[in-house]
Parts: sequence; C-alpha cells; structure tokens
Amino acid sequence: MTNTQNISNIKTIDDLKINNIYTNDVIAKVFKCSKQGGMRKSNTTNTLVLISKQTGKSIYHDTWVDNMLHYTGMGQVGDQKLDFAQNRTLKDSAKNGVTVHLFEVFKDTEYTYAGIVKLAEPPYNVTEPDKNNNKRIVYKFPLKLKTSEYCPNNETLIQNKKKLEKSISRKTIQEIKELAIEKSKLNKNKHLVRKVSTFTHERSPEIKEYVKEHANGICQLCDNKAPFEVKGKPFLHVHHIEYLSRGGEDTIENAIAVCPNCHAKIHQLELEEDKEKLLRKVQDRNL
Repeated sequence: MTNTQNISNIKTIDDLKINNIYTNDVIAKVFKCSKQGGMRKSNTTNTLVLISKQTGKSIYHDTWVDNMLHYTGMGQVGDQKLDFAQNRTLKDSAKNGVTVHLFEVFKDTEYTYAGIVKLAEPPYNVTEPDKNNNKRIVYKFPLKLKTSEYCPNNETLIQNKKKLEKSISRKTIQEIKELAIEKSKLNKNKHLVRKVSTFTHERSPEIKEYVKEHANGICQLCDNKAPFEVKGKPFLHVHHIEYLSRGGEDTIENAIAVCPNCHAKIHQLELEEDKEKLLRKVQDRNL
C-alpha cells in the first residue's frame, strides 16, 4: 500500500489507483462530493462514494463475508429506512446508473481506495445499537468488488481488530452477550474471509469477549485458572472447536476459552477426548 497521495497529482476519478491511500480533500475534489458522511452522492459525477471505517470508533459495523463487504446503511439514530436517501441510491444502483466507489479507513484521515463495487445480493436487516446505544434495525448491503486488485495489508487489519476488541471489552457482559448472540446468528453457514496481503479468517470480537467472560478465568479443558492476568484480566485463548481453516464457523457454539498450554496441546495432539469434552462444555453453557 502506498503513502497518502498529494491532491495536486489527482485530477479525475480515473487517476485513482486501487490500494492507494488518499485524503478526504482528494475524494471531495475528484468526485465533487461532500467531505462529510459515509455515503456521499454526487450528481455531477453520477457516483456514490462509500466510506467504511474500520478503526473501531464507528457505530457502524461493516463485515467482510466470503470476500464481500456487508456495508451498513445510512442513519445513526433509530431504525434505518431502506428507501431513505443514499440507502435507496445504493439499493437501486444496479438500475439507476450510479457508479459506486468504496474506500476503507484503517487510520484516521487515511482513505484506502478499494475500487468500484456493486450490490451482489439484496439488502437485509439486522439488530444493532444506534448512536445512543439503543437497539434498532439497520440495513446491510452485500457489496462485491469489480476487480480482484484490492488487497489491504494484513498487519493493518490485525491492529485494527485489536482496537475493536479493546472497545468491546469495555461493554458490560450483558451487552457483549447480546452482540455475540446477534453476530453468531449472522455468521451461521458463512465464512468470514476477505482478501488481504494474505487471506485471514475474520473473527468476531463480540464472540471472543463473550466466551472469555463466560469462562470466568478458568480453562475449559484442564479446568485450571488462567496462568496469568493481563491488565487485570485472566489470559485465555479463544479456540474454535471445528477449525476455521477447515470450514468451522465463528459462532458461540463453536468457540470456547482455553489456556495457552491447552490450546497448543489441542492443535498439536488433536485428541478426540479433548474435542468431546469441549463440545460438552459448550452444550452445557447457558445462553
């Protein structure tokens, strides 16, 4: 990925290069759109610019599933409306002639150009918290990239995932539980995979935090306390009983907290009795 591009070098949309980083000023200049908002319509260039913030600070939770971005619609408070403003523009983009461009933000003020996207599947609604932390209906738009060039840096994604996990860990156990259950439902029969500098399996921070909190500092395999604490919290790994790399799902039913030693043992020895014990623990877990 290249450094932030100087505004003087970019004059038209065609000058933009996939995987390059641009400023908000460049985006506003070449698309002739607003500098504000996550969905920016330009009648002059007949485009819709989508900004997906992956910094862990946004109230919107966009997720890559099977290398498609499930982008969250417009509206910060209360239920979102599918026919409202740019939600409608994106919903009708296959027939209204508007070209949709995607940028991802991994660091404030830096916009990585992903390229042109199209709506790959019909929008659907889920329940997520709004700006005031009240439950509401939001719409997700499954978007597919026009080309396969976009390939963000894997290390950048890992660092941003840690930021998101930190923000989720500040929530109450009840809030984490509700988020984890909702994510678990959405993740059924899906593989949270996206193309990066290498392929990585997306893991929901909500599910990770929930299973660790539920373990209460005890390894679910050896039944001993976590070997140490980090910042006052027991240090446990979250293990997927059916490995993600082998088609396992990132769901509550497939995730459990174990100590680092047992985690290494599981992957090295792959004992059937260990797997059976973990499956029983999951089945006994009271959601």
